[in-house]
Amino acid sequence: MATETNSAEAVSAPGMPQLDFSTWSNQIFWLVLALIAIYLILSRVALPRIGAVLAERSGTITNDIAAAEDLKSKALAAEQAYDKALIDARAEAGIIVANAKAEIKADLDVAIEKADAEIAKKSAESAKAIEEIRASSLENVKIVAKDTAKEIITAMGGKADAKTVTAAITARMKG
Repeated sequence: MATETNSAEAVSAPGMPQLDFSTWSNQIFWLVLALIAIYLILSRVALPRIGAVLAERSGTITNDIAAAEDLKSKALAAEQAYDKALIDARAEAGIIVANAKAEIKADLDVAIEKADAEIAKKSAESAKAIEEIRASSLENVKIVAKDTAKEIITAMGGKADAKTVTAAITARMKG
């Protein structure tokens, strides 16, 4: 019989207390009370703190974005100033190069004129020396020709007259 009582009690037992309809009013009361308590704790304590943190973050982010925009505008201004300075420096470098080229060209022109004058002077001296050499060589050729002609005439058994030999050599040298 003991087994019958246990099985009868098991059949008549409601099972899980959460599913027992007789205790639902108590369960609903405590559920509502717990939800109200959680709501009050969250709305009075946790949510204001979370809202303050979010507001602080939002403010920090807004300030950082404003600072970034300000720094960006300063960077753009600095870049424009750098570009302008670079353009001015290139223009100034171009002027300096042009002036240096002009000075070098002027110095080069002076040096070329001086060299041309020196070359012309040396060329005139060389031409004069060549004329002197040419004139002296003609005279030397005439002397050698006279001496050779006299020796040849004498060697052949003739009498060499200096006047006749000089006239013959002069006529032959003219053409």
